[in-house]
Amino acid sequence: MTPRTSISARSFIIVSLATALTLTACGNNTQPQSASPTVSASASATATPSPTSTAGYKPADAKGKAENVPIPVLPEAAKANTKEGVEAFARYWFQALSYAYETGDVRVLKQTTGPNCVLCTALQEAITVAWTDGKWIVGGRIETPVVVGKYRDGGGSPQTTVQAIQQLIEIRRADGTLYQDPTKASNRGMQLVATFSANGWTVIDLGLIY
Repeated sequence: MTPRTSISARSFIIVSLATALTLTACGNNTQPQSASPTVSASASATATPSPTSTAGYKPADAKGKAENVPIPVLPEAAKANTKEGVEAFARYWFQALSYAYETGDVRVLKQTTGPNCVLCTALQEAITVAWTDGKWIVGGRIETPVVVGKYRDGGGSPQTTVQAIQQLIEIRRADGTLYQDPTKASNRGMQLVATFSANGWTVIDLGLIY
């Protein structure tokens, strides 16, 4: 069984990963399959990930957008149809999601996301909306300290358990004022389902582990 989600991104503007997952779960009676081992909650939900060392990188604040945000690069390990490959890919995919929060650019994310992943599409659309009319996102960076793939030789769509820690999110208007109340930091267990083809890995489903 794979996680299923059903929500229109246009129904919300709070773009926290955890909030979006909670909203989608409320409208769905199908729970994702439990994954083992359980995602550790030892890392603090308020932890601040260290940005990749890049000259000129500046995180967003109330005065302006982030600058010179490092673009995620697909590692060689993520190109293999193996347990290690799908785990490396899952880390990369969440890096691409984090990049989208910081920049409003969802193109990197779309390249490795299938069109039928409902939650993936909802997140992309919500981030895009949050960046319209001169607005920008402060925070929202994601780190993934625990990634465990369930892979079987011979094909299939491996499920990968991911601990996703996301910073507090602020959406700022063009004048720097808050667009809405900040969205709290979160520390949630996720289940990512991917499929492998000649083009590499693609996310086909994403859900919250209860």
